Amino acid sequence: MFQIIKNEWRFLVRSRIFLGITIAFSAIMLLSIFLGNYQIKKQEQTYQNAKDHVRQQWVSIDEMNPHSAAHYGTYVFKPSNLLSSLDEGVNSVTGNVLRVEGHVQNEIIHSEASQMQAVSRFGKLKPSLLLQYIVPLLLIFLAFNSVSNEKQSGRLKLLVLQGAKPIQLIFAKTLSVWLYGILLLTFIMTAYALFNSQNLSTDIVIRTGLFFSTYSLYYFIICGLTVFFSARWQNATVALTSMLGIWIIWTMFIPNILMSSAEKWHALPSRNEFQSAMTEDRSKGLDGHNPTDKRSIELKEKVLKEYGVDSVSQLPLNFDGMRMQADEDYGNSVWDKHFGNNRAILKQQKQSFQLGGIVNPFISLQNTSMGFMASDNLHHQAFLLQVENYRRVFIKMLNDKQIFGGSKTGNWSWKEDNAFFKSVPDFEYKPTQISEVLSNYMLDILLMILWSILVIILIVYGTKKIKII
Repeated sequence: MFQIIKNEWRFLVRSRIFLGITIAFSAIMLLSIFLGNYQIKKQEQTYQNAKDHVRQQWVSIDEMNPHSAAHYGTYVFKPSNLLSSLDEGVNSVTGNVLRVEGHVQNEIIHSEASQMQAVSRFGKLKPSLLLQYIVPLLLIFLAFNSVSNEKQSGRLKLLVLQGAKPIQLIFAKTLSVWLYGILLLTFIMTAYALFNSQNLSTDIVIRTGLFFSTYSLYYFIICGLTVFFSARWQNATVALTSMLGIWIIWTMFIPNILMSSAEKWHALPSRNEFQSAMTEDRSKGLDGHNPTDKRSIELKEKVLKEYGVDSVSQLPLNFDGMRMQADEDYGNSVWDKHFGNNRAILKQQKQSFQLGGIVNPFISLQNTSMGFMASDNLHHQAFLLQVENYRRVFIKMLNDKQIFGGSKTGNWSWKEDNAFFKSVPDFEYKPTQISEVLSNYMLDILLMILWSILVIILIVYGTKKIKII
């Protein structure tokens, strides 16, 4: 079998068309990596400039009432992701600017896609585009030709007459074409490592290793099926059409149909429904800006009783700030309910979509590609949760200064100096480690392994019906 693989590669290397396609394709992949890294570094610089500018505005506050500063707020920008130069996933459509302020959990805005030219929205030149669509198509034609040419020349019969078993021929030809896909993968991973040698970390190495492994499995599935069909069907046109039909169904029809179905099975509320439901629930809570509100009065009576005094003026703290924080605490429970419900629905959609990998390994490939490159919705939601947790700490720090900083209840003209605002920490994003999310992609990995085993079984038992002579 090794000799067959060796001969296959010898034939490929001697083909000028093959070498030309390989060189051209490698150049395109190299260009896609270069452009992807250039864009990421440009985004990183833009992100850092915006972050520094907003932080400078905040620390430049001279004097301001802490709760007024909570309304003044700040902005958080989604940092660029080095891994997204391989697969940008949902990053271009999810937004990258989030306003942090009191009394409200804002939605992220200003997506990259909304600022693109219309022609760019069909997809940028990214390695994932080439690896998911173009390379498999190239492997299909190579695998098909490796069998059809042998049939037409009569060499396949000669090999069998010389003692080669059909199963050995099919496996050898599958592996020879698959190794070409591995070579392209290795080239793109090596180029990526060289472009980012100074920024590599253990987490990135593990993620790229998993990325490499899942693409390798998918390429094996593609090569194995193509070689099998080419050997199984006597009519070469039927064999090629069958595999191309499978490729089109896998990459274009099933993902779109399944995603649309998942969105219907687990429907998100419309924006108006979402906002209306939050507004309604929010109205049932304490209003921090209305001292005559029933719930504000109940809170005041509770605090007065707790401190054993008759009026808020006798309290050793600022009741206005306490009322504002109580308002925030209730609002947080509302945000947790509604935004949490949306996250739960999105998770259900993802799980339903993952099950599509049972009939379509391309779905599993897409899931793992985005997931391992930290550019799927799961990582995006983790970023949003970090920002919201920061917002709560940020606002509570300002309200606590209002409560315990020395101001009197009702004295809204009281202001805190610049030193305090400088002490308020800036948002620091902590990237999600692969160990924290790997379990979410185990189903996709398992389905791709099962598909690979299925292809092997198909080759082993299917070769009994193959008529080579």
